[in-house]
Parts: sequence; C-alpha cells; structure tokens
Amino acid sequence: MKRQMQKFKRVQISKDVWLKSGLEEAIHIFLTSKDVDFTYEGMKIVFSQPTQNKHYTPDFPIKKSFIIESKGSFNSADRKKHKLIKAQHPELDIRFIFSNSRTRIGKKSKTTYGKWCDLFGFKYHCIYSTKKHFPDNWLKEIKTKQEN
Repeated sequence: MKRQMQKFKRVQISKDVWLKSGLEEAIHIFLTSKDVDFTYEGMKIVFSQPTQNKHYTPDFPIKKSFIIESKGSFNSADRKKHKLIKAQHPELDIRFIFSNSRTRIGKKSKTTYGKWCDLFGFKYHCIYSTKKHFPDNWLKEIKTKQEN
C-alpha cells in the first residue's frame, strides 16, 4: 500500500505572499517551526540565457547558508536553467527538495531527478524515500551557520 503524501492548498502567508504548492507549504511550516531565518522568494538571481537575461527567484534562500528549491516536477526548462545558474554563479549552493527524486526526467530516460543532481553537482533530498520534508543534517548545518 502506497503512503499518500498530505495534500496542501495554495496558502497565503502574508498580505502579499502566496506559497505556490503544497511542497512549499510543508517546507515553510518546517523551517518556521525550527526558527530558521529565511525569506520566501527573498532574493533574485540574474543569469543569462543565450541572447537574453533572465531572473530566477529561489523558493527558500536561507540566510548565511544555502538556497532550497522545492520541486514536485523537474522539467527540461528547469534543469537547463539550473545548469546555467550553476555555471554563472558557482558561489551559490542551490539544493533541491523533491517530492520523489526517483522520478525519471523523461518517459524514455533512465535518468532520475536524483541522478541528474548527482551528475551536475547539486545536493538534494527526497521526501518520498525518507518520509521527511527536510533533512536533519541540512537543518543542523543551517543552525550552525546562523549562530555565527
């Protein structure tokens, strides 16, 4: 019997801010409950695509630490964007939290979201396989960095 993940509705967290998915809501609730200092979509990162400049707004930039991007679906455009950002901003530590990192990137591909992260040097966490919305070691790392 498969365990059903709790489903969330879009939720308003302030007058002007709405979380866009249940996964974002779960991570927001967790980080808030652990007193982590963050701002939802609190920064913009400029990166270039051939012939045009684009903006990327990370889901959870953690102060004095790293960036968390929550992904239920990780499509080709997202993967391309993150490869470009990593190449143009190697100083940023962007990490993914996937609903299920074992999802394949395409119907005919053997590559999963997790394998893609391994191939391109991104840290990631899988909610489905760990049954945890957030990895303990990441929280410990955040707390250590924010205490200094």
